Amino acid sequence: MARAATTADAFNAVAEPRRRQILDLLAGGELPVNDLVELLGLAQPQVSKHLRVLREVGLVDVRDEGRQRVYRVNGQSLKPIHDWVKNFEQSWSQRFERLDSVLAELKERELGDERNDE
Repeated sequence: MARAATTADAFNAVAEPRRRQILDLLAGGELPVNDLVELLGLAQPQVSKHLRVLREVGLVDVRDEGRQRVYRVNGQSLKPIHDWVKNFEQSWSQRFERLDSVLAELKERELGDERNDE
């Protein structure tokens, strides 16, 4: 079965770790390409390739500022990913609550054992 193109949608685009890294950096605010190159430690053509994919699926916007191209996250385009992950939020919350209960029980047992040893 052929894999979907990375430019097919936001999910495919963020499947690549470097593109997620770029989005993480841009979450802090706009950055020019040269800053992204420096922060990522990649060659400029590699960064530009990833930015092109992110731009094609609408996850980032670009504007010219003098001779620089400045990128920023397009939050609206991340909404499908957010909505999908949100489906798991209740499940995660329930699991964390159960884990908290188990840890509280273990701590109580440990304290009880220490009291019995005294």
